[in-house]
Amino acid sequence: MAMNPSTCIIIADDHPLFRSALSATLTRGLDSPSVLETEDFPGLQQMVEQTPQANLILLDLHMPGAEGFSALVYLTAHHPNVPVMVVSAHEEPEIMRRAIDHGAAGFLPKSAGIDTMMEALQAVLSGATWLPAGVDQTPIAGDEELSIADALASLTPQQFRVASMVSQGLLNKQIAYELNVTEATIKAHMTEIFRKLGVHSRTQAAVAIGQLAVHPVQSLDEFRKSPQ
Repeated sequence: MAMNPSTCIIIADDHPLFRSALSATLTRGLDSPSVLETEDFPGLQQMVEQTPQANLILLDLHMPGAEGFSALVYLTAHHPNVPVMVVSAHEEPEIMRRAIDHGAAGFLPKSAGIDTMMEALQAVLSGATWLPAGVDQTPIAGDEELSIADALASLTPQQFRVASMVSQGLLNKQIAYELNVTEATIKAHMTEIFRKLGVHSRTQAAVAIGQLAVHPVQSLDEFRKSPQ
């Protein structure tokens, strides 16, 4: 399949062997593409900022630094002109449809063959939405999930990173160390994160962000109603 030689594709996946195999497939199947790779969400944030000419992001749902669909929500909010296609080992139709609900331009199972992959790439790069045959695009994400996604989308890039670290259980001093800022700065970010998410504690924030996990454990409404 011939394609503009300037086509730039970012692969975001934490498995180096898969990244290498996917990159080799793209190089063989496309016409001299520029293929960039990153293994975690902070690296993806930096790469997208530094590569405004990117034509497509191929995103795994499991990446260090991001919870489930949260990286997708971030990308579609902060880089709406770059289509994102989820490439995942999860093949449940419900998960594929949730990805579309959160702004994905397509969902490609990792088990897909080369011909299917090329078909999906062509569709998404042409501006269409692509899902495997037999999977419809009927919305499936619930109101609470979409509301939390909207709130996450309103976070600044740094607030998003802080929120992601909170969901991983890191303390303020640990987050400050990782981001090379003061603990007071993190506390200020936390105030804004709580306000935007509509929560009042770190635990509630973690539960809220957890709604964007591939398999959420508990809804925020359920958590609020449970004995504390």
